[in-house]
Amino acid sequence: MTTLSPIPGTTTTDSAVQAALTTIRRNTETFGAAYPDDTTAGDRYERRPAEGAIPEGGNRGWTTSFRTGQLWLAWELTGDDAFKNAALVDTRDFARRVRAEEDLETHDLGFLYTLSTVAAWRLLGDEDARRASIEAADALMRRFLEPAGIIQAWGDLSDPAQRGRTIIDSLMNMPLLTWAAEQTGDQRYADAVRRHTAQLREHIVREDDSTFHTFYWDAQTGEPVRGATEQGAFDHSCWARGQAWGVYGFALSYAATGDERLLEASRRCARYLLAHLPADGVPFWDLVYTDGSDAPRDSSSAAIAVCGLLELAQVETDAATAAEWTARAHAMLAALVDHYTPARPEDSDALILHSVYDLPRDNGVDEGTLWGDYFFVEALMRVTRPDWKKYW
Repeated sequence: MTTLSPIPGTTTTDSAVQAALTTIRRNTETFGAAYPDDTTAGDRYERRPAEGAIPEGGNRGWTTSFRTGQLWLAWELTGDDAFKNAALVDTRDFARRVRAEEDLETHDLGFLYTLSTVAAWRLLGDEDARRASIEAADALMRRFLEPAGIIQAWGDLSDPAQRGRTIIDSLMNMPLLTWAAEQTGDQRYADAVRRHTAQLREHIVREDDSTFHTFYWDAQTGEPVRGATEQGAFDHSCWARGQAWGVYGFALSYAATGDERLLEASRRCARYLLAHLPADGVPFWDLVYTDGSDAPRDSSSAAIAVCGLLELAQVETDAATAAEWTARAHAMLAALVDHYTPARPEDSDALILHSVYDLPRDNGVDEGTLWGDYFFVEALMRVTRPDWKKYW
């Protein structure tokens, strides 16, 4: 593992920030109000394909807000209103999307609206963005299943193939409901967060501290059924991005609820992830693979894990352990900066290279990803500006 530890004000991190901002600015000029696709193709983002009534470049799917989040971060880093104005164009479009009931059948409303409309409220006090965020939280609450006490991940709620399924990514969608509870005083949102995170803590984290990607409950009885995967190597392997979501998501859930068991769940996910990294600190796409494997890496998992470890360090109750989480996060970020960024910003539309979206479906393998780019910039923000107020 690299020994370089980026700290606020170092040449390494300052250069990485400037390179990232250069690419974000170029992408903003290239795409305008159109949204890029989930991943690059040959290191270049293309416009998001049309689907149904949604045109090419339209606001559909679960990843569009990662572009918006990058714009908000870029504005905070620079004060350049060009970034703020572009983010506001997206924000208005997200408000339109929720009010038009357009492509809302997903738990990823948390990703979509936390990084767009909630961020606009936090940063600017935008009242229409606040209202749209609450509408999105209400749409997400429609997916809460009694008596299982979980939020269904994907698809029409009447689809038997998806009924009763949640995935570990869902932890990152809970902050939208936590925010809505704080804003409205309505405890339905907070109760959903408490119950959903408890179910994931008990069933999606395995005894050895690895995680399932996805878990099913009986939607009628609420009984747990089985764990599985959609994007990992196999059902009982440990998909790297899911483990990183566990580190970050359980830490956020602990901060929201004060439930010590969620703090321990984040620690468990962190220990397992860190114990299964290759020498350079950037995971293979599934943690079943180790040094010597020719399997693809997933730099996006590392970027998420950096943010998760830094969040965990902030809520960690033991000072020495918090220092260890911070040091490991800095080392992982250094590896990303040194070995997973383009040699020159103009060489790629992505901020970090060598990510994986969905290897079993051969989708976005060894490419850049919108979420990898977002979490890389968030990681740089957290390291260079430790007083930054997160959007989650």
